Amino acid sequence: MNSVRQRPLSLGSLRAFEAVARRLNFSEAAEELHVTQSAVSRQIKGLEDELGAPLFTRGTRHVELTGSGTALLLVVAPWLDRLDAGVRQIRQSRGRRAVHLTTFPSFASLWLLPQIEAFQRAHPDLDIRVSANDRIVDLDDPEIDIALRHCTPQSAPQGAHHLFGEVMTPVISRALADDIRHGKAPRLDNPAQLADFTLIEEDDHRASAELLSWRPWLTANGQRKLQPRRWLYLNYAYQQVQAALAGQGVALARLALVAEPLGRGDLIEPFGPEGRIHSPYAYWLITTRAGRGRDEVQQFGAWVEARAADTRSAIGDVADEEGPTEADQAASSGHGPE
Repeated sequence: MNSVRQRPLSLGSLRAFEAVARRLNFSEAAEELHVTQSAVSRQIKGLEDELGAPLFTRGTRHVELTGSGTALLLVVAPWLDRLDAGVRQIRQSRGRRAVHLTTFPSFASLWLLPQIEAFQRAHPDLDIRVSANDRIVDLDDPEIDIALRHCTPQSAPQGAHHLFGEVMTPVISRALADDIRHGKAPRLDNPAQLADFTLIEEDDHRASAELLSWRPWLTANGQRKLQPRRWLYLNYAYQQVQAALAGQGVALARLALVAEPLGRGDLIEPFGPEGRIHSPYAYWLITTRAGRGRDEVQQFGAWVEARAADTRSAIGDVADEEGPTEADQAASSGHGPE
């Protein structure tokens, strides 16, 4: 074997390769890397010589990855992501202390963000970064300290701390409740009368989301075949709550996420506590490997658990607060809807 091809590959060449492979354009890759196009071309040519295989096919107006280029990209792209994440973590550790957490958008919007200012007032020297999306982040990600997740006990990672359970309840706005009381809207004394209203539903086709939809609630309340006046489908739970607050219909809300507007009277449970049903899901706090042993992460985690205790009290959640056992963890490795 040619000894030249046994040398370690240069990081600069790999970065140039990844940029061209992502953009499929040498000029754009050069602009991103703040070098000339000829410099990028030389780095790619040198990398191809080192590997002994072409990485791109170059046409007059297009660039495409070869089979070898595709195979290399599958290795290089995640490796560069992890390298950059590690570098950012080292740089940040030399500055202000920070806690990085991941959760799903509705939990961030409805439960976490309305309360987080109190933590920041008590800890002005500590920065919080919230990454809210539906993608389940790898718990080995060095940039993540805490994950706040929504799943069944069997699906929660071992060592996860139970925050509170999941209770579903119909809610309407105070204005709509007033209209009903004054005869300006149809009566809503029992579940059958939901046929006269718009039902606000989450537009999610995953099988797990079915348990959080209107159909299980209607079935449990003797209205399996009920059809409302109309359906209003929205992508996220927080959008459903916003629509209910705007008086656009009846939402089936996650009680833990609407405890605050219910307490203020902005939202009303038309059927009261009798209209609540439990789902198999719950909310969990997981401290990642990167976050363990750091005072600021422990402080934030303790604050979340204290606020969760308030929520449990507000919704009457007396479920076991222990995290999943090894047997629970072995039962399932999947995660519920984010």
